Amino acid sequence: MHFFAAFSLSLLISFFLSPCNAQTNNTTFRVGVILDADSLVGRIGNTSLSQALSDFYSTHSNYSTRIVLNVTDSRGQVTDAADRALYLLKDVKVNAIIGPQETAQANFVIGLGDAAKVPIVSFSATSPSLHYQTPFFLQTAIDDADQVDAVAAIVKYFKWSQVVLVYEDSDYGISLTPYLSNAFQQVNARVSYRSTIPISATNDFILQELYKMKTMQTRVFVVHTTSGLASRIFLKAKEAEMMSEGYVWIVTSGIVNLFYSLDSKVVESMQGVLGVKPLVPISTKLGETSLYGLWAYDTLWALALAAEKVGFTKQPSSSPNTTTLFINETSLTGPKLRAAMLETEFEGLAGKFKLVDSKLKSSSFQILSINIEGLREVGIWTPLSETNANMTGFSGEKLENIVWPGESRNVPKGWEVPVSGKKLRVGVPAVGGFPQFVKVNTDSKTNATKITGLYIDLFDAVMAALPYAVRYEYFPFKSSDGSHAASYDDYLNEVYNGNFDAAVGDITITSKRSELIDFTLPIEEGGVNIIQKMDYDVDPNDKWYNIAFRAPPSEHLGLILYIPFMSIVYANRERIVSNLARLVVVVWIFVVLILNSTYTASLSAGLTTLEPQKIYKDLSTLVSNNHSVGCREGSFIIEFLKGLNFTDKNIKLYKTPEDFHNALSKGEIKAMFTRTTYTDLFLSKYCNKYMTVGTPNITKGVAFVFPRGSPLVADVSRAIIKLTDNQRILEIRGHWIRDQSACNGDDSTKDTSLRISLKSFEILFGITAGITGTCVSVFLVAYMYTNRDFIRRVVSNSGPTTWSKLRALFRHFDQIDPRSSLSKKGGNNAGNASPDFNAYRCYNGDRETASESGSFSPRSDHAMLDADHHPSYSPA
Repeated sequence: MHFFAAFSLSLLISFFLSPCNAQTNNTTFRVGVILDADSLVGRIGNTSLSQALSDFYSTHSNYSTRIVLNVTDSRGQVTDAADRALYLLKDVKVNAIIGPQETAQANFVIGLGDAAKVPIVSFSATSPSLHYQTPFFLQTAIDDADQVDAVAAIVKYFKWSQVVLVYEDSDYGISLTPYLSNAFQQVNARVSYRSTIPISATNDFILQELYKMKTMQTRVFVVHTTSGLASRIFLKAKEAEMMSEGYVWIVTSGIVNLFYSLDSKVVESMQGVLGVKPLVPISTKLGETSLYGLWAYDTLWALALAAEKVGFTKQPSSSPNTTTLFINETSLTGPKLRAAMLETEFEGLAGKFKLVDSKLKSSSFQILSINIEGLREVGIWTPLSETNANMTGFSGEKLENIVWPGESRNVPKGWEVPVSGKKLRVGVPAVGGFPQFVKVNTDSKTNATKITGLYIDLFDAVMAALPYAVRYEYFPFKSSDGSHAASYDDYLNEVYNGNFDAAVGDITITSKRSELIDFTLPIEEGGVNIIQKMDYDVDPNDKWYNIAFRAPPSEHLGLILYIPFMSIVYANRERIVSNLARLVVVVWIFVVLILNSTYTASLSAGLTTLEPQKIYKDLSTLVSNNHSVGCREGSFIIEFLKGLNFTDKNIKLYKTPEDFHNALSKGEIKAMFTRTTYTDLFLSKYCNKYMTVGTPNITKGVAFVFPRGSPLVADVSRAIIKLTDNQRILEIRGHWIRDQSACNGDDSTKDTSLRISLKSFEILFGITAGITGTCVSVFLVAYMYTNRDFIRRVVSNSGPTTWSKLRALFRHFDQIDPRSSLSKKGGNNAGNASPDFNAYRCYNGDRETASESGSFSPRSDHAMLDADHHPSYSPA
């Protein structure tokens, strides 16, 4: 309080001793000041205002307006700040108020200024929520919200995926957290924990909160508090050994702006901390002062310029106010002064002064590193435009020469597995398809939960293979109604939102999911199979019947009598004497042998294995025929099917294997799309009823899930490789999923042989027909050449009609070949013919005996001709 009395006295003395005070026509602008007398910012602000007032009118001695400051003390209380504002507005009738100092105080004073139409100008209340309340609030400082993108850019640059927010439990601290959260979300970083620390918190409370954060995995902390509370936090953080290697601390501009006023012990405890601060020109006018002092200086300078623009007016300075209880008059000068302030631009100590949307225009930010020597610039961040939104915004696109906590130059990973503390919360799907994957059993009496399955055993084995111990506990994931997981994407969002530290189950790796969380290496291969019901082309009983013989019962009876009779009558008892005949018979016997063998094999295969019928040739057939297909509820395969042009109405969702079995057996769906492992289990349960078709669609596999940036991802992936090499993963899988080789439900075991049909023998029959036809043609040519004289006589003497000529030729052709067995029998019966009967020749004469014994005399050619004319003629 003594400081403010001395400060007010110095202002009066400087005003009356000024060379301008002799001008009696000067217009006086009364400006009130509301600051906390005992605070650092209050002392800095008052000093800067005093110097600015002196400097301005020394430079602008010819101005016709003069600002007179009326300094008051809010004593750090909201009520005192409001009381001082009423005093200045009603009693002093100020044209503007500089202050108040804090956000909570400003919330009250702004309303009073709006009622009186008096501008409230603050260089220290930087909350982003203030300037939305009234147009009469002017923020002559950089809004706190302008720095959040710079802080997020640091997180993005070092690829940290999670941060912890530590903020003050006040309007100043709370108002910025939504902006920080949104900024982190834009760079794919998640706020894993929010630590709210009251202004009046004890050191024990702060230490307890720090120990709590130490047990967490995130090692990146962003602190947004006043400098006083920040000093206590960092002193206790060093005590808790949280200022060592691996930790990251980032502070906002409110702390950095007052860095040089901090105690040396506090500075020592903050070694390795990063901070952001608005970039301002280097100036020696005020010496080494805080940014608040520069803003205070520029604020008074801007008010003085605006006052000169408004100038002197003979109109009343106020008018009655009947709408507000506490303010009975409204200022006529205030609106003009506000408008003039919005138009004021100049180069101030803090950079270019220009108000945009009633607040100081944003500038670039320095990225500063705190070390034993003070603040050292490690980079400059510039606000990004839409054209370069993918860049970091840092000059040179890099931050360098940073010494981290613990005097380390190694960039922290931002995440550590705590040696002690809370267990990892590992999520598992509460309701799965096959219990072999994940099964959650809850005891109705004790409410105890037991979780088993393939992926549980795999995760346990992998975590046990880590080089360090990790404590974890399984938690079933249920939807909001407690029934089941709506989708696996919802399940994985729990990891992204921090509700789970990991996720286990049949989780397929997809590019969309990898944008939010990190996958380990696959624990099993991926793939999407297509399953269909086993249907057959032909009824198995049809194997006993020849389709070509199907006819009415009378026809069947005729065939039954005809086939055995023909077998007797046309039994092959002839002696084959011609080489051509031998060739034909050999070929036909070979054909009959092949047909007999093929039919025997086909009949055997038909009685043992039936060939399934595929319902489609490719996926496009399913789509074009508008067939319905099924997949598991909540699976990524839903989007996969939509990508194949299946419509929503043709994609049926099911939960359990029994649901799929019922849908396929009843024809509700034509095919089932599912992962490879799910396919193996389904076919093993319903062996010989369903089969896979086509080749699997390749996916990236199944893996465990962790939050983005988790160091466990690399370690767990290495453990997966280790267990894969020593066959441990294969052993665990074999315990839960049996071998499918004995089941005929998959492609590897179903009959893939070709069906035998008449078309299968087309080449064989073609060769046979060609050989037979050639032999017949050669025989006919030889016959006609040998019997050319007879044929000539037949043509000229056998009768007048063509039919008689043909009959004569047929009779001659039909004579018994003397080389055949029947010819020999005939010779023996006629006489004593020699067994070595040689030949039979036809001559142009009437008759000639061809046998050596002379006892056999066949009819002459003339006799044959006469027989044509005289049917009763019987040759000797």
